[in-house]
Amino acid sequence: MTPPPLVCSCGAVSAGDSWACRYRDADGGDHVLALPVPEWSVDPSSQQPFVRYRRMLRSWAEAEDDEWFVDRVGQLDAAVAEVDGHGFEVTPCAPFTIDTLPNRADTPVPSAVRRRITVKDETDNVSGSHKARHTFGLMLHLLVRERRAGAASERPQLAIASCGNAALAAAVVAAAERWPLTVYVPTFAEEAVVDHLRELGATVEVCPRVDGEDGDPSYHRFREAVSAGAVPFGCQGPDNGYTIDGGRTLGYELAEQAPDIDRVYVQVGGGALAASVAQGLAIGRSQAALVAVQTEGCAPLARAWERTAELGGLDEARRQRAAVMWPWTPTPASAATGILDDETYDWAAVTEAMVSTGGHPVVVPEPVVAEACEVGRSATGINVSPTGSAGLAGLLCDDPPTEAKPAVLFTGAQR
Repeated sequence: MTPPPLVCSCGAVSAGDSWACRYRDADGGDHVLALPVPEWSVDPSSQQPFVRYRRMLRSWAEAEDDEWFVDRVGQLDAAVAEVDGHGFEVTPCAPFTIDTLPNRADTPVPSAVRRRITVKDETDNVSGSHKARHTFGLMLHLLVRERRAGAASERPQLAIASCGNAALAAAVVAAAERWPLTVYVPTFAEEAVVDHLRELGATVEVCPRVDGEDGDPSYHRFREAVSAGAVPFGCQGPDNGYTIDGGRTLGYELAEQAPDIDRVYVQVGGGALAASVAQGLAIGRSQAALVAVQTEGCAPLARAWERTAELGGLDEARRQRAAVMWPWTPTPASAATGILDDETYDWAAVTEAMVSTGGHPVVVPEPVVAEACEVGRSATGINVSPTGSAGLAGLLCDDPPTEAKPAVLFTGAQR
């Protein structure tokens, strides 16, 4: 039996094969299609996360054919390996001893403190970050729907707004399936990234800021493309609730690999990573608190956290999205470029997770972003980027008790 449709946070039932709530732009509220909470189920015979955790994937439930699904995951994974050099495997997770930064006046961290932390390393995942988990998961949904439709038809254009890891992840997975993709990028996107996107066969649209238009111009152009019929193939839950499906596999892995952690520091841009990891951990019965990390140069989530409290709670904040979440000004800036989303699109899901787990947001001073990256590389030998190590910066600023059992995610490699 085909599983029931998804339900939006507003209570509306999704229509047909829609990716987003039909009331998203109708009433000023926050709208995200929510995936159901599955029973914990692991296939220990596989180290491919989309096979290992397949019974917890919405795409598997919709496929209604386990043999076909496993075979199709294998085909897509092999095609990804041809494009990117390797496919998906459960990524490393290990404890490290890290020295906190001594004599830093701008944080409460004392000098000469050594911490034992768990590091989940995504830097050698497909396309060099965690982002391909989201896009691989979305592609599985597209393939399930294509199979269900039966007769061959022209594949719709895929679209994503991103300037880095998410764009590369989308381009790798789209290239593996030979599915047309348009990437909307800001003017500051690195030339090497743009060149690689084109090498992968993606169409790249550079989007300058427009006078009188607030927010990320690449995201505005992406929304226009989706309105015109493109499939949202990115990492924002409001645009495509199914993007959380693949992202949850990171939380599932962490729940298995580090069951004793008591808090996890997750860097937040658009928020889908934190929402996915928190949900995956909860499904895996982890007791870890979610600590969401942003930088002083772009911290709309921390602002929303305060406004939510002022409004009396998340229910009312969801009804008044514009009073809680709006584009960050001035233009976001940080060495952690991958978390400079003008808005935290999945702010409500992240806020809900922080409330339910006893977590909170942390805003990191810019000097700590670079320092934490240096400390992380030195202690672990991992070639992590400032964006990828921003969770560690949050840990250093937060200064948890010495007996705490924290975890951080190294989510992207330095290119």
